[in-house]
Amino acid sequence: MRAALWFLALFGMAVAIALFAGNNQGTITLFWPPYRVDVSLNLVLLLLGLLFFILHVALRALAALFAIPVQAQRWRLQHHERALHTALLDALSHLVAGRFIRAKKAAEAVLARESAMAHNGETLAYSARLRALSHLLAAESAQVLQDKAAREMHFRQALEQASRRDAQETREGVQLRAARWAVEDRDAPAALQWLDELPQGAARRTLALRLRLKAARMARETRLALETARLLAKHRAFSEVAAVGIVRGLALEYVATAYDPDQMQTVWRQLDEVERSRPEVAIAACRRMLEVGGDVATALNWLLPIWDRMVSRTDTLTDAQRVAMTQALESGFALAAGTPDAQWLTRIEQAQMANPADAVLQYLAGITCLRLQLWGKAQQLLKQALPRLQDATLERSAWTALAELAEQRGDAAGATQAWKSAATV
Repeated sequence: MRAALWFLALFGMAVAIALFAGNNQGTITLFWPPYRVDVSLNLVLLLLGLLFFILHVALRALAALFAIPVQAQRWRLQHHERALHTALLDALSHLVAGRFIRAKKAAEAVLARESAMAHNGETLAYSARLRALSHLLAAESAQVLQDKAAREMHFRQALEQASRRDAQETREGVQLRAARWAVEDRDAPAALQWLDELPQGAARRTLALRLRLKAARMARETRLALETARLLAKHRAFSEVAAVGIVRGLALEYVATAYDPDQMQTVWRQLDEVERSRPEVAIAACRRMLEVGGDVATALNWLLPIWDRMVSRTDTLTDAQRVAMTQALESGFALAAGTPDAQWLTRIEQAQMANPADAVLQYLAGITCLRLQLWGKAQQLLKQALPRLQDATLERSAWTALAELAEQRGDAAGATQAWKSAATV
């Protein structure tokens, strides 16, 4: 369609020129004394057109002639840029393929070519970023090759280049690499220092948080590790199961760092609601509070939500958690001046009567009666619970309690038999 329109336009122009030139009787007279020259108007117009065309071609030829040095310089710059990009791709390819010596050499070749270009006055707009990235690739290869001197040299130069205004985007990457190298070198304080120097937005990225978690655990900064793990779980950096396990493990480690009651109270307040509701954490916190000589009532109150869940639904806690809960309560009752709290006594009795077939609750009720010096009821409950107890520790503790009750009654033979059964569990 476009070609047809062009043909129509050309035919129209030919017709117009033929009509104009065919009937044009115009003449142009030139006087050059003593001569007179008469020239047809059509010839004059043709000569003017030809002169314009010749001048245009001449000017274009001169412009192309004078542009040859500029084009040569541009071609040379493009040639050097292609060589730089090829060397940079080689460095990246060798690095990801595990050819670290070749990667280091390719990165150094990039630096050498860029330096030669700068020496010849051919400066790239992105030269600072190019140098920073090349130094970083060389430092990464040197780190894998355990060449600490070369790594530090390239790293310092990469950090220097990344500090320039046109290379600020690469500075965060250089700092993150430095933190990762410090973690690999087992230098946790240096890794945390590099991570602290990151901007606030970069410090909350998943990569930075993973490095902070590793460094904090390496430095035994349990509180920092726990806070970092919470952020990672919030960002869904782990699977749901892994996040629960990591946070629970760190919470248990944090509880174990308390060495006095006040510190234990602080640790408990710094745990969030979800962590305090986990049976393992609450039981560990209660035990630690009792171990450091803290208030027994406070420690047992931490177990109250777990107890309510255990009583309402017996399948909410595993057998190991139920046993650990029973042992924690037993330890608290033993430290409470020998007499359990009246509220806890009521809770245990109600739970035992609601679930008479539960051997663990029956054992706990028997121990509670023992602490209250209700010898007969304690003996009855413990004997009923013994055949159904699955945990060896609770079974041994029940036989020990029966031995003590036998000694209270003066039954030497019964006490001997109970001690013997406890020893053989």
